[in-house]
Amino acid sequence: MERNIRISDYDYPLPEGRIAKFPLERREQSKLLVCRDGRIAEDRFERIGRFLPEGSMLVFNNTKVIRARLIFHKATGARIEIFCLEPHVPADYERAFAAHGRCRWQCIVGNLKKWKDGPLQIAFGLGGRTYRLEATRTGDGGGHQIVEFVWDAPLAFGQLLEELGRIPIPPY
Repeated sequence: MERNIRISDYDYPLPEGRIAKFPLERREQSKLLVCRDGRIAEDRFERIGRFLPEGSMLVFNNTKVIRARLIFHKATGARIEIFCLEPHVPADYERAFAAHGRCRWQCIVGNLKKWKDGPLQIAFGLGGRTYRLEATRTGDGGGHQIVEFVWDAPLAFGQLLEELGRIPIPPY
């Protein structure tokens, strides 16, 4: 087994069309990459049992990818992408997703140098009315930005992310 692992060994070009951005309706039909006896083949996940040795344990991961990317545009046209990493205030996910009107998150901000000061806004329609989501940088959180979100829609922050957010796709 090689002990000198280099991250560059895992860096390769991947065409946009080969990235699964949404799950299949029938998830068991998703592709399964199989490596056996030095050969690589492709199958379907529904047949995974054929490839597991007797007595194997399969662990189900039921986590959900959160639509945590928010895209803002400044009046100048600059695109600012805010990727919500973890809640800052309230500090736990359950309360942060249930928050109404205001919350703060630790975020990665794409195109940060274009966001010098002032709030960013997204206007969006819901139920025939127009609402606003505003983002303001409130500090540096050790390599991440602390961003305060304020909104006037009758939605919890988790619902707001479902409405306006996008699926995070690497690179973050």
